[in-house]
Amino acid sequence: MTHAPVLRVYLEGLMLETARAGSFNFMNVLRRAVEGAGWRVEWHQTGAMARTAAPLRDGYALFHMQAPTHARALTFRRAYHYPFWQIEPAAQRWRFAVAQARHDPAVIDPDAARSFADRLRARVLPGPPPRRGDAVLVPLQGHIRRCRSFQTMSPVKMLAAVAATGRPTIATLHPRESYDAADHAALGELAARHPNLTIGGDTTRLLRDCAFVATQNSAVAFDGYLLGKPAVLFGQIDFHHIGLNVAQLGAAKALAQAETHAPDFDRYLFWFLQEKAINATQPDAGARILAAMRRGGWPIGPAPGA
Repeated sequence: MTHAPVLRVYLEGLMLETARAGSFNFMNVLRRAVEGAGWRVEWHQTGAMARTAAPLRDGYALFHMQAPTHARALTFRRAYHYPFWQIEPAAQRWRFAVAQARHDPAVIDPDAARSFADRLRARVLPGPPPRRGDAVLVPLQGHIRRCRSFQTMSPVKMLAAVAATGRPTIATLHPRESYDAADHAALGELAARHPNLTIGGDTTRLLRDCAFVATQNSAVAFDGYLLGKPAVLFGQIDFHHIGLNVAQLGAAKALAQAETHAPDFDRYLFWFLQEKAINATQPDAGARILAAMRRGGWPIGPAPGA
């Protein structure tokens, strides 16, 4: 007697509830695809104990936005906006397959790209037409006084480099990050040195009318692409292809080029989301899920007839 391989999907909170209830569309598509390939699917609560036990269990594991714990595990996360998803062997976005892929705008239909981007803009960033203002928006993330392995410099030094250009510069704080007294002191010292620097503000509102975005790898820069805003990237990320990369150009050159940098944002968004991510609403979503699992090393075949 043979036993079907089991896939355990580890989720948290509302995601687990909706997966079990059958109202989480991406999980519904995933389950149909995996079961169609002859495997079983189980939903599990994630957590420290579950992650520790996962390598000791048979079968395969899929974690939401958490690093795989063993060779038979993968991770998945939203590709910035619903209904787009990625399934990968590593949790770091800059190691995703799309980050290594080559983007060629010439092969993307401009009309299809514009139509796609217009619909996405209207849904996720509704509002008046964006304006190209003077200010540089710097959306800060966490650990602002540290330089981590994927960064060219610490966020505080990044902010200093932007402010040193003399352009109006607005740094906003991440609402889900914690900033200690030393962090606030470092920002205060920078603001005292640079009268063109403002700390704080509504990131979404500022994005619509800024000149460009300077960041380590904040998703704000990806949203900026929707509004035609160039990005200067001080860290590694999966959406780097049309950004100005400080690791390649140096901070001064990248910041100087941002004023006139004008890639085809719509073609890039179409390529990144519609071609390289899994659109859970499309008929080929199940096939793309299985293909991503196979790229991750799992011996799962296509569903019969696919």
